[in-house]
Amino acid sequence: MTQDNNKSFNGRSNEPEQIDLIDLVMQIWRGKVTIMVCVVVAILLAVGYIMVAKEKWTSTALVTQPDSGQVSSYYNAMNILYGSNSPSVGAIQQDLITRFNSTFSALSESLDNQEEPEVLNIEAAVKGQSLPLRVSYVAQTAEEAQKTLAQYIQQVDDSVAKAVAGDLKANITSRRNDIEQSLTTQEKVVTEQKALRIAQISQALTIAEQSKIKLPLIQQVDQVSQDTMFMLGSDALSAMVKNEATRPLEFPGSYYQTRQTLLDVNNLMSGGKDDQPKVPAIHAYRYVMKPTLPFYRDSPKRAIILVLAVLLGGMVGAGVVLGRNALRNYQPKV
Repeated sequence: MTQDNNKSFNGRSNEPEQIDLIDLVMQIWRGKVTIMVCVVVAILLAVGYIMVAKEKWTSTALVTQPDSGQVSSYYNAMNILYGSNSPSVGAIQQDLITRFNSTFSALSESLDNQEEPEVLNIEAAVKGQSLPLRVSYVAQTAEEAQKTLAQYIQQVDDSVAKAVAGDLKANITSRRNDIEQSLTTQEKVVTEQKALRIAQISQALTIAEQSKIKLPLIQQVDQVSQDTMFMLGSDALSAMVKNEATRPLEFPGSYYQTRQTLLDVNNLMSGGKDDQPKVPAIHAYRYVMKPTLPFYRDSPKRAIILVLAVLLGGMVGAGVVLGRNALRNYQPKV
């Protein structure tokens, strides 16, 4: 009896409170106008955001290393310069696409650090494989994204081609200097050999004149050495001195091969004031897929935003209705 009186006096029970779902639903239904107002407000805010938010469209392209035809002229030039020591076609292809990747990454970094950043990305298209590469650009319209991405790819390709042409020009200049130095050395050696030959014959002539040997004392030329050359007689030796003085220089076959190489190397340059390599345009990449014209925007996602606005507005409205009713029915416990 005392326990029952205590329960009545305290106004509370040891039994846990239970939520009446039907009552909650009825409260929400009675406050449907408030909920609808909250939903409408949320939708208007979402529409306002959609109207002012900048659209984002992404154009994507796939590139890989240039094919052998695109680098054939460059390979031929390197083959002329270095012969068997020139890099292979595969090595040239790999070097060009590596340069393309590095230059594109540098451009992406510089665009990201602008006052108004631009989103330009490059990454491997297939995980675990270096090629092909996926490049993408984000713009406010689909056409702008596609056009700008194509322009940046061309800009990077031109930059790599210019750098490769500069390297090729330096290689040609260096190789030409080496060949010219080699020819100069060979010509100097042959000239010295001719001067030594004339000196040897002149010395033999002096000995023959002092020995008063006018006519040859030996009949077979193969028996003549440097020490016995005076035995050819002063008449023959005098004629030999005159002949050697006017005789053209005799070069080995390697000398003429070197001169041919020099001509080939010189033919690689255009000549004139702007002495540039005559190699056709070099391309550092090949399209696997050209820049796409996107059909779907990245953001804002209008349908998703409106759905979320309806849900959020409904949740806020329901919270307002239930909170308001709870405050109305709240009675302080004594």
